[in-house]
Amino acid sequence: MTQNTHWAKLEERGTLWGMRFLLSIYSLLGRRCLQFFLYPVVSYYWLSNQTARRASQDYLQRLSTFGLAHSYNSYQHFISFANAIIDKLAAWSGGLALTDVVYYGREQLFNELNKGQGVVLLGSHLGNMEVCRVIATVDAPIPINILVHTKHAEKFNQLLKQYNPNSSLNLIQVTEITAATSILLSDKIANGELVIIAADRTPVSNQQRVASVDFLGANALFPQGPFILAALLNCPVYTVFCLKDQDKHIIHFEHFSDRLNFPRNNRQSAMQQSIQDYANRLQHYCLIAPLQWFNFFDFWATHD
Repeated sequence: MTQNTHWAKLEERGTLWGMRFLLSIYSLLGRRCLQFFLYPVVSYYWLSNQTARRASQDYLQRLSTFGLAHSYNSYQHFISFANAIIDKLAAWSGGLALTDVVYYGREQLFNELNKGQGVVLLGSHLGNMEVCRVIATVDAPIPINILVHTKHAEKFNQLLKQYNPNSSLNLIQVTEITAATSILLSDKIANGELVIIAADRTPVSNQQRVASVDFLGANALFPQGPFILAALLNCPVYTVFCLKDQDKHIIHFEHFSDRLNFPRNNRQSAMQQSIQDYANRLQHYCLIAPLQWFNFFDFWATHD
């Protein structure tokens, strides 16, 4: 596997049956027992997966420009990922309480939702996006739709319902943004729902829909799709970053735009600026929680 391999072609070592197995252990035996199983697996993954290890080392080395890398190593990065998997299972199974989560910017977000229209949240692979499902139990049930790249999305939804029948989290499998996708999400926005889109990975099927922006001191490719989709949905746009601080999950909601608009006469430059603004916020939070950004591939590679 070369360093320039697209992230979607890198085999993810967690499968549907594996997540079912981990959820069973977590539900029956708890977090400590699950860590007993998970840490050896992650340690093996760190030793055997050279591509992921090099990507982690490269990312941490780039942090040295900001005076952070000397304190961390890639093994710590992988162990942080293991803990994030356990937190993901806790969120899926309903094991997180409202007291486990601290919010910043929630009131402004809920003011938008109280107007009867949904909101697009630009997420990332920093921290644990699944923790956001906890906000579905605040004040009133709020359906949360997360766009994901996995052919198992429908089966994951069934698995979530099995362990937490009251879950308002819905995973929507998307490999590219189509007219059908836009119509589906437009209906969800019109119904006052949240739509979460990860905006820090290049598209699976259309490598032309990317923008090169500055991120951690070097040019990196970010997808245009989430920003185009947010503009088409014609609704407020926020960023969301979910970080772990000791035993607390800290969710940061930040207003990004009342409406994204890319006029025809300066479409590319306007979109470029929006993507750079997003990359700047992602960088800000990466520097706050360096070991919680989980992109184990060569993020700064230029793909043909």
